[in-house]
Amino acid sequence: MGIRPIVKYPSPVLREKAREVEGFTPEVQGLLKDMLETMEAAKGVGLAANQVGVPLRVFVFDPRVQEGSPLKAPMGIVNPKILEASGTILWEEGCLSFPDMELKIARSERIVLDGLAQDGQPLGGIELDGLLAVCVQHEMDHLDGVLFIDHASKLKKEIALKRYLSRGPKEHDHAKAHF
Repeated sequence: MGIRPIVKYPSPVLREKAREVEGFTPEVQGLLKDMLETMEAAKGVGLAANQVGVPLRVFVFDPRVQEGSPLKAPMGIVNPKILEASGTILWEEGCLSFPDMELKIARSERIVLDGLAQDGQPLGGIELDGLLAVCVQHEMDHLDGVLFIDHASKLKKEIALKRYLSRGPKEHDHAKAHF
């Protein structure tokens, strides 16, 4: 299928809690391939399945954006779980579903990610920190119907949404890391 359109806020699918994947069907494998192509074409760092209109517990991310990452290629994660989280980091996040919006969000600085890799094999608990930990938490939130703006104060959220909605949909300038 190839590159898929990225769903923009306020689409209701962004607030849907994603369903567990029950098997590595050709459709799931095709979704992962399409999502990787879509993320790369959008110059994103991560992308959750509901951002392309599919409410399944799947996301993709590109660990090459972080120097020293133990992972060396873009990858898809199916039925992800965060096993551990520690520390706090403040990160200016963007989102492919909110073009041209960035907000400083507090996240766990270090996480241990589990789930299945795109080949169906268990991850076995991968330790991630910094940008990659932030990215994974951002994508995991998407899978639960939570948006990065939900982590901002009520006032910051209201101001950011008013500004975003008044501009209308735009494309990203890709100057920063967007998930």
